[in-house]
Amino acid sequence: CLQGAFGALTVTMKLFPAIVTLHLIGGLVLLALLCVQAVRHTHWAQGKTPARISPALRSGLIWTGVLVALQVVLGGWVSTNYAVLACTTFPTCQGSWWPAMDFAQGFQVWRKLGMLQDGSHISFAGLTAIHYVHRLMAYVVLAALLALVWRLRKAAVLGAPARWLLALALAQLITGLSNVVLGWPLVAAVLHTGGAAALVVVLTWALVSSRSASAPQEFSAPSRASRVSA
Repeated sequence: CLQGAFGALTVTMKLFPAIVTLHLIGGLVLLALLCVQAVRHTHWAQGKTPARISPALRSGLIWTGVLVALQVVLGGWVSTNYAVLACTTFPTCQGSWWPAMDFAQGFQVWRKLGMLQDGSHISFAGLTAIHYVHRLMAYVVLAALLALVWRLRKAAVLGAPARWLLALALAQLITGLSNVVLGWPLVAAVLHTGGAAALVVVLTWALVSSRSASAPQEFSAPSRASRVSA
């Protein structure tokens, strides 16, 4: 119901950035909830229980998920404000490691597209701030994902999600750079958005498929096949 409301408001409020971003967040939340259902149903059908991992690794998985969620929101804010082309070079932006930015304008949330609350137009420095914060956060998220993959592989748990996380992290790096240096081509933009959604799915999959070793042991339900044969 909320997604339907946000979809309608996206049209009637003429691409109001905050509404469009909330619409994106709602879609990803629905996707994550569907993933939870799918993983739990699969475990139930196969009679499996979540893998027990160390509390430190479980915390790393949770915090990496939080960082990815924050980065997805920042990416949505870049897209809804059309700030991708504020920086068209890499690794610098506008020939500088710290370009002119106006964070107050860039992160003034409740305003019309391209405008500020006082009715004036958002400055290029404001758009640069939106873009560059997303870029800086990307470095943090990429490092967190690579560290998580290394720890999962070292612990020899959640092998399939770990491989997917590595592939998707590298794909996001490539498509993100393509958006910048190639002038925001449609294919790269769609792949970058799809990659973000895939990261949410795989992290949700990993979270649902694991439990902290310090948590109480869950009851292992018999598989559906064994119940049928019985």
